[in-house]
Amino acid sequence: MQLRYYALQSTLFNLYICSMSESHKAKAQMRKGVLELCILRILKDHEAYTSDIIAALKKVDLLIVEGTLYPLLMRMKNADMLEYRWEESPSGPPRKYYRITKKGQKVLLELEAAWVAFVDSVNSLQSPSSKSHE
Repeated sequence: MQLRYYALQSTLFNLYICSMSESHKAKAQMRKGVLELCILRILKDHEAYTSDIIAALKKVDLLIVEGTLYPLLMRMKNADMLEYRWEESPSGPPRKYYRITKKGQKVLLELEAAWVAFVDSVNSLQSPSSKSHE
């Protein structure tokens, strides 16, 4: 009897761990999906160095590593949403400062409208009982 209990407990624990990792994967995918919007928002009013962009994302719990950010910044630059300039650094190699372009500003407006519509759609799926607890 005790062996069955431990087997069941182990199975439930494994299911819990699997659901936790699936949840983690889903959260990571959601983060990746909104990174372009977040980067454009960060650069909306001023240019920024890569580490400044990472710090702004971390500040709002959108953790990201440089290995994820650099390809995205390059893709956005190639799509004419961003441009950059080089600036000499007093403590190391030159730094690349990114800024939003006119096309990037247009894309930002489009993404913000899409984001609001998306969030509204997702929120409309709440059950009536969960809405009453708000």
